[in-house]
Amino acid sequence: MAEYDMTLAVGVSSDTQRIARGLRQRDVTLLQALVEQYQYRLVRYLIYLLGRRDDVDDLVQETWLRVLERGQSYDGRSRFEPWLFTIARHLAIDHMRKRRTVSLEAEDDGEPQSPASGDPSPFVLAARTEDSQRLAQSMQTLDFIYREVLMLRFQEDLSLQEVAAVIGAPVSTVASRIYRGLRTLREQLEGGKHAS
Repeated sequence: MAEYDMTLAVGVSSDTQRIARGLRQRDVTLLQALVEQYQYRLVRYLIYLLGRRDDVDDLVQETWLRVLERGQSYDGRSRFEPWLFTIARHLAIDHMRKRRTVSLEAEDDGEPQSPASGDPSPFVLAARTEDSQRLAQSMQTLDFIYREVLMLRFQEDLSLQEVAAVIGAPVSTVASRIYRGLRTLREQLEGGKHAS
């Protein structure tokens, strides 16, 4: 077992080092391989963060441009995914701030702008059963800080340390948000069973 873990760690380490070397050299072939490997997850993550499909394609493109521009800052000592999601998260937050500023300054009829389109979210699209649909709907009602950590931890399969790095919070805060988010989800789902 220890040999397997060491082999796995060496494999991950050599892969991350290869990615870091390729990004420092601005290797276009490597970037294309990364896009193919992570595109779906990146799109899913940004749709989740924005709560809608609008503008996601532009943010995905901008994320990959930043990966290429700032590739030298990826040191290869940790997995690539948290670094990629951190870049995407910062771009999404900047986009939401600009959008909020524009919508607050723009003259409109006073109607609040809906953050989500009528399209189903990635959680709903992935749902195959009634329980998973209920879970997807419950996830949509959680506060952003809980949805984000649950998504990164369980859908993107990041460790607690990696989630902490992406959101810029201590591991204890991440663990607390996961615990509270799961507790709230459980309460919502159990409450829904009694209401049926």
